Formats: sequence, C-alpha cells, structure tokens
Amino acid sequence: QEADIAVAPLTVTSAREEVVSFTTPFLQTGIGILLRKDTASQDMSFFHFLSPFSKETWTALLFAYLLTCFCLFLVARLSPCEWNEPKNEENHFTFLNSLWFGAGALALQGATPRPQALSVRVIAVVWWLFTLALLAAYIANFTALLSSGSEQLPIQTFEDLVKQRNLEFGTLEGSSTFYYFKNSKNPIHQMIYEYMEKRREHVLVKTYQEAVQRVMDSNYAFIGESISQDLAAARHCNLIRAPEVIGARGFGIATTQASPWTKPLSIAVLKLRESGDLDYLRNKWWESSCLRQSRERWGPLEPPALGGLFLMLGIGLALGILAALAELSSSSRRAAAHAKKSCCSVFTEEICTRLRIKGAARQSQETSGKANA
Repeated sequence: QEADIAVAPLTVTSAREEVVSFTTPFLQTGIGILLRKDTASQDMSFFHFLSPFSKETWTALLFAYLLTCFCLFLVARLSPCEWNEPKNEENHFTFLNSLWFGAGALALQGATPRPQALSVRVIAVVWWLFTLALLAAYIANFTALLSSGSEQLPIQTFEDLVKQRNLEFGTLEGSSTFYYFKNSKNPIHQMIYEYMEKRREHVLVKTYQEAVQRVMDSNYAFIGESISQDLAAARHCNLIRAPEVIGARGFGIATTQASPWTKPLSIAVLKLRESGDLDYLRNKWWESSCLRQSRERWGPLEPPALGGLFLMLGIGLALGILAALAELSSSSRRAAAHAKKSCCSVFTEEICTRLRIKGAARQSQETSGKANA
C-alpha cells in the first residue's frame, strides 16, 4: 500500500474492485476507435455528384420537373395569346418543347419557344426562381460534402474495423480495454482480441500519448476509452472518433478497501453531478473548434429542407393555370358576343378544341347549333 487515493482515468471493473474500492463514477465512457481523418476518408463513388440530395429529394425534383413541363404545355394550349388560331395553327409549346424549356432553365440557359402569354410567363418565372434556388442549394451542399469528406467514415463500427485491411489497430497493453476483448464472447470482439494477441509487439502501445502519436503518424487505429479519444479529437483536428461505442463503463476514484474516504468522496461526486458542475467541467475542457466543426455533420438534403421551394413552385403553377383559364374565359366572352352564342358553349368548345377533344367539341357545336335554331 503506497497511497490512500488514486485519481486517474481508472475505469471501474470487477477485477479492480477485488483489490481496491471505487467511488461513484464521475464520468461515463466506453470503448471507441480513434482514427486519423485522411486514413479514414471514404472513397468517392462514381455517382458521388448525386450525394448532395437524398434519393427522396431527387425523386421529388424529377416529379416537379415533369409536372412543371406538363403545366407549361397545358397552359400554353389554353391561353389564347399562345395559340391565336387553334384550329389552323400548331402550338409552339409541344410537350417535347416544354421539356426542353424546363431543362434549359436547369442549365441556366434560355430555350425556345419564348413565352408570350402572361399565364405561361408566370410559370416560367416561378420555374426559373425554383431552379436558381435549387442550384444554389446543390452547389452549397456539394461544397460542404467535398470539404467534410473525412466525416463520411467507412469505419463506423468494430465490424468495419475487422473487415478492412489498410489499418493496423491495437490498444494499451494490459489495459481494461484489452481484457474486455479477451473476455468478451462476441465473435467480432474475439477476432479483435486474436488480432491484437497475435501481433501484440506491433499493435499494443505502452502509453496513451504514444497511441495518439502513432495514430497521427501512421496507418493505425487506436481502440480505447471513448472519453479520452474525444479529448484527443478536440485537441488534434486531424483526428476523429468512429461513431460506435461499446462496453459502457465509468471512471471512478480508487481508494483502499474499507477506506473512510470512499463514502465522502462518492457523496461529493454526486453533489457535483446534481449541481451540473461535472457537465460544466466536461464542456469546458472537451470543447474546441475541432469539436464544434465535427458536430456540424454533413448530410444530404431531404425534401422537407426544400419544402418552401416546392410550395412556391406549386403556388406558381396554380396561378399560371388560373391565369390561363381567365384569359380563355375573357376570349370566349368576346367570341360569344360576336357569334351570338352562349358563353359556356363557346368556352367548352374552345377548351375541347385546344385539348384536341374532338368528340366533345363536335357535341358542343351541335348543342350550340340546336340552341341557335
């Protein structure tokens, strides 16, 4: 017996409890994987350019593009300003031309035909605003993706660590982490232990400082206390901890067995925890610019993030259709007054003619003829 109290990053384990006593844990931790960012960065796939948006977002954008082009085609047919003589003149806004017009906006290039009617221009303007905001979001997210590529770790779990062949991995020799894997019945954990035992002279380190330095200098992954790894990542911006943490445990203050200091220290730890002082100290010493940046995780944009854009586009399409119907209604009233027909019959005839509903148009004409007779 050389000391009454030991204050150090000592994890509370059953083996240690047999020879010393521990206070209530003052800090919770687990076992994690410490990596260097450039060795952990993910290889870019062939379709990496699609990553800024999620699959659901790309699907929604494709639907929005097709719907907008169809509305352009429909409104151009309904509006008298785009098709002054529908019975004799072919409309310029065919469906293929509408698709080409929409694609031109996506490429920030003007495309023919040029819209003339107010209703078509409303849809065109809204679609251009939509594409400008969309391209800005894509470029911003793609830039964030390229700059934070190291955050997209291919090694997310201990199983990933075992399967890869590029990195050596190890832990502190004789540490509780080493014996955790030795005693674990998990097949993955057993594979990790067998690897470290077989190559112990090359992968086991003597001190924590040596482990951190080796991770920074070579292709080496360090398995150890996650709380210590978080501190290392906060101090060294080129380090990062993998997401998975196993073997939840706590750090405690060790005392001699039957020591009169064990209970008072445990009560003091509980008071510090209840008052929030432990959380304050944790945030004070673990917080850094590197840690703040690591919290700003990159992620593909989901449809809710672009909800305002889709809402604006939907309102614009609705306004364009209403404007086209208003234009056609105004034209039908003038034509009905000139031909001395009912406005409804002329309006129906115009819609059927412009949409090429021949049977309905013929029936409308017959009904109008009978009414005049």
